[in-house]
Amino acid sequence: MKQKPLVLFLVLSMMAVLMPANESKLTAAPIVYEAEEATLSGVEVLTEMEGYSGTGYVGGFDLAEDKLTFEVSVPETALYNLEIGYSSPYGDKYTSLMINDESQGEVALKQNSGFTQIQAGKILLQEGTNQISFLTNWGWYFIDYIRLEQAASPPPHTINKELVNSKASKEAKALYNYLKSEYGNHILSGQQTLADANWIEENIGKKPAVLGLDLMDYSPSRVERGTTSSDVEHAIQWDQEGGIVTFAWHWNAPKDLIDEPGKEWWRGFYTDSTTFDLEYALANKNSEDYKLLIRDMDVIADELKRLEKSKVPVLWRPLHEAEGGWFWWGAKGPEPAKELYRIMYDRFTKVHKLNNLIWVWNSENPEWYPGDEYVDIVSVDSYPAAGDYGPVSSRYENLKALVNDRKLIALTENGPIPDPDLLQIYRADWSWFVTWNGNFINDGIQNKREHLVKVYESPYVITLDELPDWKKKFKK
Repeated sequence: MKQKPLVLFLVLSMMAVLMPANESKLTAAPIVYEAEEATLSGVEVLTEMEGYSGTGYVGGFDLAEDKLTFEVSVPETALYNLEIGYSSPYGDKYTSLMINDESQGEVALKQNSGFTQIQAGKILLQEGTNQISFLTNWGWYFIDYIRLEQAASPPPHTINKELVNSKASKEAKALYNYLKSEYGNHILSGQQTLADANWIEENIGKKPAVLGLDLMDYSPSRVERGTTSSDVEHAIQWDQEGGIVTFAWHWNAPKDLIDEPGKEWWRGFYTDSTTFDLEYALANKNSEDYKLLIRDMDVIADELKRLEKSKVPVLWRPLHEAEGGWFWWGAKGPEPAKELYRIMYDRFTKVHKLNNLIWVWNSENPEWYPGDEYVDIVSVDSYPAAGDYGPVSSRYENLKALVNDRKLIALTENGPIPDPDLLQIYRADWSWFVTWNGNFINDGIQNKREHLVKVYESPYVITLDELPDWKKKFKK
């Protein structure tokens, strides 16, 4: 690991100031602040819906600049749990959170009828007066109140000892054991595509520990139109360098590609570019549609077998971002997506006997969770505004609650990289991050150069050169 005692001392000193030894005892009673008493900009107090707290609630979040600001007073500088009373009757939405004019990322507001309360993670407040603001983001929701309570120190993690596949390869077990050993102590750096990982080395002087790759161009409906890919070879090369690989699969729909301007065949993983109906396919297992699903999975299994033969364990993240609905595997809601994931798990592990996979689920919504017996690691993808280096703590806390802190948690795609110092202060113990490719890493806007240097030089961030020989050191 890196030897930077002065930097580490400063970080730990900051944490000691912010997290007193008796933090486990709440030193401030919960406080509720009503939205109708806050400062309104472009929004308004409403009373039409029933079930709100106080004398009203605030709506009208439709323009980007619309803003609701609470002025709150706290007895000491510390982390506080933030809860939001809200209503989102028009679907799943997001609101942007700011503390004292500093962006804190986005908070998911799940669709509901009436009013409900959600945990929005931990926020760092200074002794005295602070401002907590909400900006529109993905609007058309209503905010009723916020509730603050000083946060307790989290107990030690209780991560599952074994992978869900009892026949997991020794390499997969070793990788899992290594990830567990670092969980809460460090975060592993990651980058999507080999070209962009090499760009980081050329411009920052380090390589990430985790390489993100994609089986997209191995999809049969793309291959039949001429696509090729070298990502399996890239994975083998990266593994030979001592690195860790993670794969997603932008699964081009097996058939029914619209293939017209704006909805071209190569966009066939998007819901708007195919008429393929997953719900129909799963309900009719003798249909061509279902058989094509199985065909596609078998083709991808063969590629993953190439990796297993080369002793490459894979952090395998299929059906990613399903709950968004923008990919066809999530377009019919949670039940078909979960069924498809379980079918894939059973086919890969039982029919193809693939044992080099560590199964990563990519959603924080309980309705979409396929079950503990199918998932090793839970994750989300996060794309806040350019230059927003917040710890994404609310989404981390959502995942932690989803699995009762029994599984590792990863930030499997990101735009801006969370600030390593904030990750430690907030105890947002992401196992790894993977910055998306192209402009997200190299435009100097999403991630400024000085921020990239800070991240890759941080004692808290593990880079490729700092990985141990985990296949040997962490084998059972």
